[in-house]
Amino acid sequence: MQALDNIIKRAKASPKRIVLSEGFDSRVIQAAARIHKEGIADPILLGESEQIMRRAERVGVDISHIEIINPANSDMLMEFGETVYQMRKSKGVDRKQANELAKTPLWFGNLLVKSGYADGSVAGAVHSTANVVRTAIRAIGVRPDAKMVSSFFLMVFDQPHHEILKGSVLFADCALIIDPTAEQMTEIALATANNARRLLEEEPRVAMLSFSTSGSARNPKVSKVQQATEMVKDRDATIKVDGEVQFHAAVLPKVAKHKVIDTQVEGRSNVFVFPSLEAGNIAYKMLQLAGGAKAIGPFLQGLNKPANDLPRSCSVDDIYYTIATTAVQANR
Repeated sequence: MQALDNIIKRAKASPKRIVLSEGFDSRVIQAAARIHKEGIADPILLGESEQIMRRAERVGVDISHIEIINPANSDMLMEFGETVYQMRKSKGVDRKQANELAKTPLWFGNLLVKSGYADGSVAGAVHSTANVVRTAIRAIGVRPDAKMVSSFFLMVFDQPHHEILKGSVLFADCALIIDPTAEQMTEIALATANNARRLLEEEPRVAMLSFSTSGSARNPKVSKVQQATEMVKDRDATIKVDGEVQFHAAVLPKVAKHKVIDTQVEGRSNVFVFPSLEAGNIAYKMLQLAGGAKAIGPFLQGLNKPANDLPRSCSVDDIYYTIATTAVQANR
């Protein structure tokens, strides 16, 4: 829990305004109440005030000091409608349609972030990842120095039986890029390594994962990971990276010593880059459900400002830690 405890501490040191687009969801309400009570961030709930207050009362939490905004009657709606129109008119969106879009919680929440009223947004407890990500990209935009938007999970291994992986590591990309090219794997690795520095406060030790280690198999899928590894080395020589490597060579020093040619990571990886979304998504869910790891995220990387997703199966704790991490991201 050390990384999560540190994230909470850092968020408290400089509380940020985090908008929660699904303010009507009971889990979101409970997480917001806890976040506010502990001074981690200043949450903003979107939705109809009376409905949200009733649900808060039903689950036994006090949200009387939390800001609630109903997009439908907000003073900012006209301005946001014009913003959407200017963004989307080239796609055939007229002013009436733009105003309707601006009213929707996902658009309104991200426009609060774009305008500077809020510092970050969290959604996904109800909405699909596709809707959350699409709206964030359109409303907040991609950073000029980022070639793409990808994602990572913060994986926490804090149980007594966690002997091979201990502490916190990052998994990418387990939510967005289905079959990354070598160039996309490179971008994912570089972005996630940067987030390891910022969130884990550790130097990244990156494993570019495959079913092969140091050429033990020959296949176009292996070649892709090998190419990506070389591009990571060329782009940022400060990052320690091994690839292509199998998982056991990424986490067991004895195996790395014997199998990985010229290893830089030495079996002590803290960033794991998967060759496909199906591999990463299966891996994180297996470790979460069968292995007892905590999986927080997915966190988006490459946007102008923080906007993060939640799995629809998320717990109150998941939302709590995602809000806290979003607040830390907003402190860059």
